[in-house]
Parts: sequence; structure tokens; C-alpha cells
Amino acid sequence: MIARLLAPFALFLSAAAPAQQQSLPTEQPVVAERVAAEVHPALWKVADADTTIYLFGTIHLLPEGLDWFRGPLAEAFALSDELVTEIPEVDAETSQAVLLKRGMLPAGQSLRDQFDPKQRALFERTLASYELPLNAFDRFKPWYAAVVLATLPLQRKGYSLAHGVETDLAARNTALGRPRIGLETLDYQLGLFDSFPATVQRRYLFEVIAALPDLDKEVTQMVSAWHEGDAAKLASLMNAEEDDPAMIEALLTKRNRDWAKWIAARLDRPGTVFLAVGAGHLGGTGSVQDQLDRLGVKSERVQ
Repeated sequence: MIARLLAPFALFLSAAAPAQQQSLPTEQPVVAERVAAEVHPALWKVADADTTIYLFGTIHLLPEGLDWFRGPLAEAFALSDELVTEIPEVDAETSQAVLLKRGMLPAGQSLRDQFDPKQRALFERTLASYELPLNAFDRFKPWYAAVVLATLPLQRKGYSLAHGVETDLAARNTALGRPRIGLETLDYQLGLFDSFPATVQRRYLFEVIAALPDLDKEVTQMVSAWHEGDAAKLASLMNAEEDDPAMIEALLTKRNRDWAKWIAARLDRPGTVFLAVGAGHLGGTGSVQDQLDRLGVKSERVQ
């Protein structure tokens, strides 16, 4: 569950990480050795007489060297008139402003002061294990500490936003001079986490801390399934141990419903669209495709 909940919100981290966060030494990434030789991440399309919308599930952080942009996927991107992602391109100044609004505690409050002695000791041991200052997150809300901490074991394995799918697609789209729009705003995304009660945020933070030792292995399995185009396996991995229906509804299912409505409405205008969102939204029960089907809109797997 931790990796699935992290995935939709990894996009803002490069611009919004706390100033105290240090660059972590990376180990040799192993995911590229574990994927099948034939590369074909899953791709779907929704179409009517004059509109085609390609649906591609992304991985926000990847290790260097994964060769995924090829075949029908590359052809679909080349044919498209615009790129649609979860959020539009956001500059660093705007990201910082949104983070200050959504991610920081009120003046005079400290994150570590919210913990009981055992929780505080565990939290501080976790920060020390990543060579972070003990006050690195004192000014931040629990949700933000959780999301950033969840990226740290991935960084150590060589995962990076710089190698992620959105970064690659955005660069290609810019080179082609095509428009890019977002389904949501950064403020909306961060506001989802910010809307959870402090008790829920703290519980999520300590669930993340408990999961950190095995998180890179879990994500490596997900990336392998994504790289092989095994949407069913990917959905199964991402749905494992889901135990908070309210959080899943807010962060995933409701957003999938909203995005399906956007896709259905977009069919009323001609053109070809390449829509790229986190892979967790395009697999399993309640996925975007499920929501489209409930609206009477059929999707077709094309890779």
C-alpha cells in the first residue's frame, strides 16, 4: 500500500524537498537486470470517430538505463497533439509557495513534539540512518515527512525523478513544441494529504517508516511488472495490504472517477491526446478504465 500511495505524489518532490535534505549515495540499480528483454509497458486508447486518447501508466521515479520509449508507445506519442499529465509543469517558486501553504506546521509547532517518546526515538533513528539532521522535518506536517522519507531508499538504489517517465515525456513534448496541460493542480494534490486529520497523517508516517527496509524491493517488483506490460501483476502488487478505505478513496478512486469524466468530455473535441498518469491509476478495481466503462466509454489495450 505504501508504494502505491506514494506514487501519485512523487512529482512535486524535486522542487519541494526540505532544504536540509542531503543527496544520498546511490547503490548500483538492479531493476534493469530483472526485467524481461522485450520491453512493452501497457498502453490503452479510447477513441471515437474524430478523437483518440492514449492512456499510459507512468512510474515517477526510475533508475537510469530503462529503455521503454519504443514501439506502439512511441508511435502513439508521435501522433498526439498534446500531452496531459497529472499536474502541469510547475516552476520551483510556485512549488515552494504551495508547499509552505500545505506542508508546513503553524508557527511554534514542531513535528517531533507530536510524538510519544518511543515514536520520537524511532523517528530520530530513521533520520540518522539516512544521515539527515534530526530537525530536518520539524517544521513540516507528518504527511510531508512520510512522502519524502519513502523516496530515500529508492534514491539509494539509483531511482530518480530525472529518469522518470514524466521527465522524459515532458522533454520530448517541449522539443516538439506541443502543449501540455494537467488534470489537477499541485495545490489540489498536496491538499489531499493536508486534508487528513493529524492522527491519520502520523499513522501513515509510521507505516512508511516500518516499510522502509523493504520498500526498494517492493518498488523494483512494480517497475519490473510495469516494464513487462503486466498490468494485472502491477495492480496486484499495488493493491497489496490496502487497509484504509478512506485514504484509498480520496487519493485514488475519486481521482480516477474525475479523470474518467474528463476523458469522456474530451471525446467531444477532435484531436489526439497522450494522457500519462501514475500506473497505479490504470490497474485493478476502480481504475480509470473501470470508471470509463461505468460511463459507457470503452478502452482498448494497444500495447
